[in-house]
Formats: sequence, C-alpha cells, structure tokens
Amino acid sequence: MPKTELTTMVMIQNPQSGELLVQNRKRKWPGVSFPGGKVEPCESFYDCAVREIKEETGLDIRNLQYCGVVHWVERETANRYLCFLYKTSDYSGELSTDAAEGEHSWRSLDELRAMPKAALASAEYTLLPLFHEFGKYSEAFIPWSNDESDWERYYK
Repeated sequence: MPKTELTTMVMIQNPQSGELLVQNRKRKWPGVSFPGGKVEPCESFYDCAVREIKEETGLDIRNLQYCGVVHWVERETANRYLCFLYKTSDYSGELSTDAAEGEHSWRSLDELRAMPKAALASAEYTLLPLFHEFGKYSEAFIPWSNDESDWERYYK
C-alpha cells in the first residue's frame, strides 16, 4: 500500500532587508532550503508550520500566507510526499543559527538564484514559483523515479 507523508515549509522574509531565512540542511535532503517539518497527528498544516519554525529556528511566526503545495509521487511505489508552503515577514524572537536540522542564515533571492543546483535541497525548493510568483500557481506536481537524474515538474 502506498504511503503519504505530510510536511510544511515556510519562507520567512526580513521586512527591512528583503533577505530570506534559509537552512543548510544536514539530514534528509541535505542542502539549502526553507525551514519546516512533518505534520503531527491531529495537527493542522498551519499549526505545524508555526511549531516547526519555533523548534528549528527559535522564531515565533504569525500571519502566514498559504502559497500552495508541492506534490511528489514516486513512480515505482506510488508513495506520495506533500509539502504545504507558507510565507511570512511577521516574526519575532532570537534566531538560532545552528540547530540539529542545520545552520540558519539570511540570504538574498539573488544569492539563492546564483547557488549551484547541487547546493539547493529538494530540487531547488527555495526557488519554486509558488513562493516567488505568488498567486500564479497553486501546486507543483513532481513525478519521479530513483533512476532519473532530473525530475519532471509541472506547475498548475
């Protein structure tokens, strides 16, 4: 029977500098990405996003805007992985620069775009049009196989 995993991810933007908070992930899908994590049983996606950001970064976030969902499906197993995306520039607290999940830092969008693809986690997560072309798309659908070097991407 295929499995489904639910997660969230949040793009946090500094309202003064315009920089984005990124995490250089050490664990699953290593590389630069936005922070987030797994949805717990009986937890809403929004509440998961708030909790995960607090746990991973030390920041309290508010007024999240829903940006859409990334939907991966593994062709061989039909396993699905769904990540609900949010963004905000409303936060407070002291940023933890190094956590179990990875180091945190503020980067400009231009810096992220200039990074080699191999440095970005989860197929260029931080550059998804869902975050940066807000309102244009609601879903990224990515079917993939373990033997493929490049994944297909469909934005809807």
